[in-house]
Amino acid sequence: MQILRIDSSTTGEQSISRKLTDELVAHFTAKHPEAKVVTRDLVAEPLAHIDPITTKAIRTPPETHEEAVNAAYPAERAVLDEFLASDIVIVGAPMYNFSIPSQLKAWLDRLGVPGVTFKYSEKGPEGLAGGRKVVVASARGGEYSTDQMAENQESLLTTFFGFIGVNDLHFVRVEKAGFGPDAIAAGMEAAKQEIAKL
Repeated sequence: MQILRIDSSTTGEQSISRKLTDELVAHFTAKHPEAKVVTRDLVAEPLAHIDPITTKAIRTPPETHEEAVNAAYPAERAVLDEFLASDIVIVGAPMYNFSIPSQLKAWLDRLGVPGVTFKYSEKGPEGLAGGRKVVVASARGGEYSTDQMAENQESLLTTFFGFIGVNDLHFVRVEKAGFGPDAIAAGMEAAKQEIAKL
């Protein structure tokens, strides 16, 4: 079994989503002590935003690659293979300006691959990347569960992972983090209770 941990928060030791990913890794490694844990920190080692070369490397067959695309292909494909090799994927996803950090979006861009993680047919899109559990560690400064107009973080991740076929998707969240230490402590305690159910 492989557990993949993704972190994207830029706030270091103050990060609530990183505290949640710590809790989630501890929970799942206790349940699966034999599991290999792979960590990808998108802040310490950011992925570049996709460009014409990396887009071709991600989305076109290797036999069609010209030299520059061929050179980019191994590193781009490694990100996808790491995801596909994982049974449990823990995604640290703070809300930044009503959406996800751009570092996390760059990671998602490596996962949406036609013919590999999804395909189109006469019936519409079909996800091909199911068979794994994805748990999102969500942290938000305000309270957005009742404000759908401003919520473009969890909804984006729900849409994306559903599109590629992940139907075992869970959110563990701390809301109202901007309201102060008491709100954070209450949110963390509630999140830990949710984690225990996974």
